Amino acid sequence: MTTAVAHPLGSRRWTALILLGFVGQVAWTIENMYLNVFVYDTITDDPGAIATMVALSALAATLATLLVGALSDRLGRRRAFVSGGYVLWGLCTAAFGLVSVDAPAGVAPAASAVLVAVTIVIALDCLMSFLGSSANDAAFQAWVTDVTRPDNRGRVESVLAIMPLVSMLAVFGGLDGLTRAGDWQLFFLIVGAVTVAAGIASWFLVRDTPGLTRQEAGYLGSVVHGLRPSVMRANPRLYLALSAWAIWGISTQVFLPYLIIYIQRYLRIEAYALVLAVVLTGASLVSVSGGRFVDRIGKIRFLPPAIAVYAIGLLLMWVVRDTTAVIVAGLVMMSGFMLVLAPIGALVRDYSPPDRAAHVQGLRMVFAILVPMVVGPYLGALVIGGAGEHYEELGVLKQVPTPAIFLAAAAVLLLIAVPVRALKRREAAC
Repeated sequence: MTTAVAHPLGSRRWTALILLGFVGQVAWTIENMYLNVFVYDTITDDPGAIATMVALSALAATLATLLVGALSDRLGRRRAFVSGGYVLWGLCTAAFGLVSVDAPAGVAPAASAVLVAVTIVIALDCLMSFLGSSANDAAFQAWVTDVTRPDNRGRVESVLAIMPLVSMLAVFGGLDGLTRAGDWQLFFLIVGAVTVAAGIASWFLVRDTPGLTRQEAGYLGSVVHGLRPSVMRANPRLYLALSAWAIWGISTQVFLPYLIIYIQRYLRIEAYALVLAVVLTGASLVSVSGGRFVDRIGKIRFLPPAIAVYAIGLLLMWVVRDTTAVIVAGLVMMSGFMLVLAPIGALVRDYSPPDRAAHVQGLRMVFAILVPMVVGPYLGALVIGGAGEHYEELGVLKQVPTPAIFLAAAAVLLLIAVPVRALKRREAAC
């Protein structure tokens, strides 16, 4: 059997993988979690506004990955899209520091001022998502597929899989104090500057793969290629893996946009940054350790126990309340969260047609981002609204997430058994 040693990535590629993977996830952490807190704390507590923002930004990100991914395949280039995209992504992120409800409040009634501010944030979020997905999801992720092989993708994916957790840890540890002090302008400026710097560094680290097959089909045809029924029938394992990713993604998005608000406002754990730091550090170590076994025992065989760990963690989060118990439950949940992501991501790369690596990233965005981020947050918002829990701040009642979001996430996760079983049957038949 061929081992990962047969295809070493080299120090430059590993540096690019870690740097761009980490900084990209820092920017996504801001977009996926702290931007929600920014809206909640400074503009409106309406979970519907947060759900709408998440859904529209997911749509923008998906369109960007489909459009730019097809263009990248057609040109046979990744480097320019990665470098230029990260720079523009960082500038757009920094611009959030200029948004507040105060400016429109001076010329419009309070309700209208809130609507204007929400609209501005959503529009800017969509632009940021478009730029970020062009750089990270379309170009960078396609480059990762270009430079890896099936025998080393489990290890690579396990490293990339921890980047969301490591980025959250870095943001919580280094920048959370700014948000608690209400210094959002400096917060967004720092993250934007780091993203711009990563874009500049990527120009010297990323190299387009020599001999990369250029896609000569028409551009518009390339954009919608993967959505054709004939293509789905020709690549059943790819679409089964993407379906499993979609179900896992919906499950995570039921609770993830509201996680910080839940810990801070429902559980009333003021040291939530410490809680998350311990959880994310432990889950990252588990993910890296588990990644060594993904390639060794097989990606599909690895999935069921990983899903079971994630499900147990969700159920534990549903019942725990005190700080210590939340840390333990969170560690189980986030470890399972990462252990599921690594083999699914590696399977999608394995089943990707070599001449359409960037286009498959567009499909990944449809299944792993668009569908989950449209469906999941609205399910979470329905659960939050149905619970009717509130807390009072300066005489104003605000809705607050409840533990039911974790139970709802676990219920959604049950559906992943269908595509996983189908993949196992197809693997056994090969």
